[in-house]
Formats: sequence, C-alpha cells, structure tokens
Amino acid sequence: MSDPIIEARRQWIAHGWADAADGMALVTSVVRVHQLLMERIDAVLRPLDVTFARYEVLRLLAFTREGALPMTRLGSLLQVHPTSVTSAVDRLEKQGYVTRSRGESDRRVVLAAITEEGRAVVERATDGLNGEVFAQPGIDAGQVADLTALLHSLRAASGDQID
Repeated sequence: MSDPIIEARRQWIAHGWADAADGMALVTSVVRVHQLLMERIDAVLRPLDVTFARYEVLRLLAFTREGALPMTRLGSLLQVHPTSVTSAVDRLEKQGYVTRSRGESDRRVVLAAITEEGRAVVERATDGLNGEVFAQPGIDAGQVADLTALLHSLRAASGDQID
C-alpha cells in the first residue's frame, strides 16, 4: 500500500496545482501526525476520564503558586476560545478536580482552582504522558528539536507569539 499523502501530492501536480502540492502534503502530514499523537495521548488519559483539553487546564493550574487562575487568563495561556475553557472547567468541576470562585479584590473575576483530587489525577496523567508519549514521540532527540523549531516558525508565521 502506498502512502496516501504522497499519492495526493502526485495528483495535485498532475492536476496542475504543483505550486500548492508541497504545502498540501505538509498540512495533510501535520494533520495526520496530530491524529496519531492524539490516539497515543487518549490511550493514556482515557482510563483517568480526562481529555487532553482538560489535562492542559489541570496541568496549568497545578503549575501556578496558588493553584488558581482567572478563567480569562486560562484561555489566553491555553490559546483557546473562552467557551472551550468554560466547557473544560465545567467538566472538571463536576469531576471534583476544579472549583470556581469569585476574586476577592474584583468580584467580576471568576477563578478556577485545582483541588487535591485534581492534583492527584494530573500527576498520574503527567507520569503516563511522559512515559508513553512525550519521552518517546517517535523520532530521535535531534529530530525533535529540529521539528519543534520548524513548527515554531510555522506558528509564528500564523500569528502566534513565539518567545
């Protein structure tokens, strides 16, 4: 069986779209790699009843000194729409992993705070992800650094703030 992305690139060229063929192959490859990595991530997180989006919220909260952040700041740091943060926090709150409260100095601010149960599950999830996905993503360390640098360039070209 041949690689469908290589075949699609060949078809792009054959149909007169040679100027876009490499870009199409890049984008399609990135999307496919995303699917493959998400399968591995889901295999680790599914037994903990946590999605990657909820894991990211928990991990971010666990990294903070107070274990809490304003909902708007969570969305900004995670680079997601406020509705996505609200949905993730709603589910985490139902699971007992996060609580919500109003800010003491500004009652308009809604804070999300990680619970002890949330800390325990995010540590188990992080151990699993580190061992099963992050430490061995599928390419060697030099390639990881090179690919990450290339992806930083692509993100920057798309408007992400890259330090």
